[in-house]
Amino acid sequence: LWHKAVVVFIINSKNQVLLQKRSATKKLWPNMWDVTAGGHVLAGEMGFQAILREAEEELGIDLQKQDLTFIGSSISNNVKGDIVNNHFNEYYIANADIDETTLTLQAEEVADVKWMDKEEIIKRVKDNYNGITDKEGCWDYLVKYYEWIEKN
Repeated sequence: LWHKAVVVFIINSKNQVLLQKRSATKKLWPNMWDVTAGGHVLAGEMGFQAILREAEEELGIDLQKQDLTFIGSSISNNVKGDIVNNHFNEYYIANADIDETTLTLQAEEVADVKWMDKEEIIKRVKDNYNGITDKEGCWDYLVKYYEWIEKN
């Protein structure tokens, strides 16, 4: 079934992105570095509301609607074994300087967090998503966002 999913990248003043390491128990991409936060949109929920909920649930980050910038949408089809995810995706950016050592990680979802430099992320994307999730679209939108802010 097709359903809506959302992603947020939190970017700090050093142009680094806060990434989460997925829990070892996750069926998809266990122990892989992933987007700051994201997930499926619940019935009756708007995309931005899902981002606010997921950031709080997964990392204990209290974002507000005005913190979010919508940067695009896409469709994706991820197949990993018997798991099929057909998504209508929404991508958001939030700019914030957060002390990652103070976050409350949702253990069943998140094993760790760290800030990663823009250049490192772009290198990993170009190197067949080396060490990061190969979620179709997510990383490409982040790279496009970085390209856009450099031009403007």
